[in-house]
Amino acid sequence: MADTVRGLLLEHAARDTVGLKHGADTWTWREVIAGGAARAHVLRDLARPEKPLHVGVLLPNSPEMALAITAGAIGGHITVGINATRRGAALAADVRRADCQVLLTDAAHLPLLDGLDLGGATVVDTDAASWGDAVAAAPTSTDGFPDVTTMDTFMLIFTSGTSGEPKAVQVAHFMVVMAGSVLVDKYGLGPDDVAYCAMPLFHSNAVMAGFAVSAASGAALALAEFSASSFLDDIRRYGATYLNYVGKPLAYVLATPARPDDADNPLRFAFGNEASDRDIREFAQRFGCSVWDGFGSTESAVIITRTEDTPLGSIGVPFDGVAVYDRVTRQECPRAVHDEAGRVVNLDEAVGELVNTQGAGFFAGYYNDERATAERLDGGMYWSGDLAYRDAEGFVFLAGRTDDWLRVDGENLAAAPLEQLLLRHEALSQAAVYAVADERVGDQVMCALVLRSGATLTPSGLTDFLAAQPDLSPKAWPRHVRIAAALPSTATNKVLKRELRAEGLATSDLLWSRGERDRTYAESARSSS
Repeated sequence: MADTVRGLLLEHAARDTVGLKHGADTWTWREVIAGGAARAHVLRDLARPEKPLHVGVLLPNSPEMALAITAGAIGGHITVGINATRRGAALAADVRRADCQVLLTDAAHLPLLDGLDLGGATVVDTDAASWGDAVAAAPTSTDGFPDVTTMDTFMLIFTSGTSGEPKAVQVAHFMVVMAGSVLVDKYGLGPDDVAYCAMPLFHSNAVMAGFAVSAASGAALALAEFSASSFLDDIRRYGATYLNYVGKPLAYVLATPARPDDADNPLRFAFGNEASDRDIREFAQRFGCSVWDGFGSTESAVIITRTEDTPLGSIGVPFDGVAVYDRVTRQECPRAVHDEAGRVVNLDEAVGELVNTQGAGFFAGYYNDERATAERLDGGMYWSGDLAYRDAEGFVFLAGRTDDWLRVDGENLAAAPLEQLLLRHEALSQAAVYAVADERVGDQVMCALVLRSGATLTPSGLTDFLAAQPDLSPKAWPRHVRIAAALPSTATNKVLKRELRAEGLATSDLLWSRGERDRTYAESARSSS
């Protein structure tokens, strides 16, 4: 198999099978490769030769977006995924930080750039007739472009920014080829398959688990903007056999009313990360497919994979060199010890940060950000920022991000295990646990809950549910409960807890609270309403 994304794509250059789908439109692989090559020639003509060609793409999940990524692969330039939810100075800073010579956008996103300092980038409206004319007049030859090797940078992809400003990760051809090839081999995908991609193509999940799967297998890439209500209609219309996801899409789909014929669809496989155990199980049952949830980040320095014997709540077994370390002592944390009820009794010492002790792994650093790179590679190890612990058998359990520690009555608590516990309640679709300040010292536990469609939850019902959980620590009982219609999230469906923390009790959502020594919830008057 080819060792660059260019090589993967060129294997399909003479195929007349469908390579791209969007709505009612289709393109053969021959047309996709020719369209990518033509765009690569046009972009090369726009470039200043004294500088590396970085092409920003501020586009939705459209054919133009897929063809722009294809153009980067064929033309040997670096494509930069620009987060379409960024605005103003933050958006401009991303474009400048990535040294974009050209910025491709469309008529819908063009107004977002008005008045911004883009560092001299040439802005191209791909909806304009001039762009279409230039592409139509350009050669479609795939020859004459600079050579690329497997470790050359293929894309700059910004991190999701849940715990700070997004950083541009240098993603090598190797990473995309490896990710796509592993998934193709695992599922036995080929040209007769259809890979449904509704996750944004400016993010690593869509590139490495969607675009790469299509390129490595010859399957058609079916593009859409994610919608829980139209999800099943899309799967049937496209004939999708595989899909990728990141964040909470499974929960969103499961929150829609079930129908008797939900399993009557072509979908066979779903791959992604950050779904709950319950959502993985229910999605597979409801839609009649296999779901594999892995763990990974844009940096790809810490890899953990699920095995058939992975216990509930665990994200799987780590690759060699991946461990849980105490950031202060620089020592590996002890394994978790459970009591008879299943509670981790040594959480303070067992929880640490996921690290790659062997170095950077596949992480090539953040572009134009030496300080952030150095922080990640502190002491010759890669520090992920993810809290976790391991059980006696070595399985890894996430505990949240490094800012997800809560200090309650002198005891450290982790957010992720409590979120998993809350999601045992059949009425809940999503749960986010975070800290609010205690009136005296430390933190109080607060959670924001989203109910499933048509479900109900009462203060007494929540009280009874929590009281029935044998592995719930008394100090982990939420002091305040926010019932929300939705949670603030990134474009990749990751919850923005910093916004929830900032709002605290000042919310117009329904708010329940309990006394310091009382476990019975009652509606609180402490809201902005």
